Amino acid sequence: MKTEAQREQDLGSMRLTELTDFLVKEGYPKFRASQVYHWLHVQQVSSAEEMTNLPKDLKAFLAPRIKSVRMVNRQISRIDGTQKFLFAMDDDCLIESVFMKYKFGNSVCVSSQVGCRMGCRFCASTLDGLERNLTPSEILGQIYAIHRITGEKISHVVVMGTGEPMDNYDNVVTFLHLLTDENGMNLSQRNVTVSTCGIVPRIYDLAKEKFQINLAISLHAVTDEKRRSIMPIANTYSIEEILKACETYFAATHRQLTFEYSLIAGVNDGAEDADRLARIAGRVNALVNLIPVNPVTERGYEAPNRTFVERFKQKLEKEGIHVSIRRVLGRDIDGACGQLRHREMNAGQKQGN
Repeated sequence: MKTEAQREQDLGSMRLTELTDFLVKEGYPKFRASQVYHWLHVQQVSSAEEMTNLPKDLKAFLAPRIKSVRMVNRQISRIDGTQKFLFAMDDDCLIESVFMKYKFGNSVCVSSQVGCRMGCRFCASTLDGLERNLTPSEILGQIYAIHRITGEKISHVVVMGTGEPMDNYDNVVTFLHLLTDENGMNLSQRNVTVSTCGIVPRIYDLAKEKFQINLAISLHAVTDEKRRSIMPIANTYSIEEILKACETYFAATHRQLTFEYSLIAGVNDGAEDADRLARIAGRVNALVNLIPVNPVTERGYEAPNRTFVERFKQKLEKEGIHVSIRRVLGRDIDGACGQLRHREMNAGQKQGN
């Protein structure tokens, strides 16, 4: 948990009651908290100077306590309009976010950590390890910055970028409260998805929060042995343990579950894999989202061809499983999680040598 002293330096991470208590303690009128909260989470300003109805002394007090998220790089796909952003935090740590357009609305995929320590072998996010957790305001700041830059309304949020959300549990939960607060951005909880590679105790914790958010499990293999070969977390938690946690989550929230399944040619895309996946998904009535893996040079993995992916999908459908194939977005830019950040960091290291 963040200490009170740390929270004082990050007003954007405070819920309205916390912000009110803090400002009153500092001698400011109670109504100022609602004004500040509105500026931060409804108007989504990036600095105290933009809060035009506040006195100068309050703006000066707020200024060093508002974290910034500034754009370093932006890539726009010529194929589908997907936009990938590289943001820098106040300490110059780099993170990625993605803006995607769908028929149902605009979705933003945000990062929850600077880097990742989960070590999934098909993911570029883990190549440079974990630097630190993001604060709630730094996770929110990605959404607010993209809204300011694109001018587009954001209707859906996915916590599926760089980092493992359940490895930054307390900050992610606070972020979810702020994101869906009726006094703030007021995004519907049903339009929010949190993805995890399977940190079982935290799935149980999230069930107790009674959010109405969607839970996605990064499964990617159908046996513990195969999963351990590509996902180190499988050395700690088995598929059976994950399924039991999923059953508890569904019982508490009645939100349907999704299994994310990155198809890697020659690794997890066989007929037997499809059969086992159908049985696993059927047990908890989960949706299956097939993801032709984004090629990552350092990993050497490739996606099956489109025909093979369609056949895999049909095998699942014959078993009564609801299946989708994730649209392949941003292939002409650094589309995979962590690729843009990894390339930028490598470029900086080369310049420094």
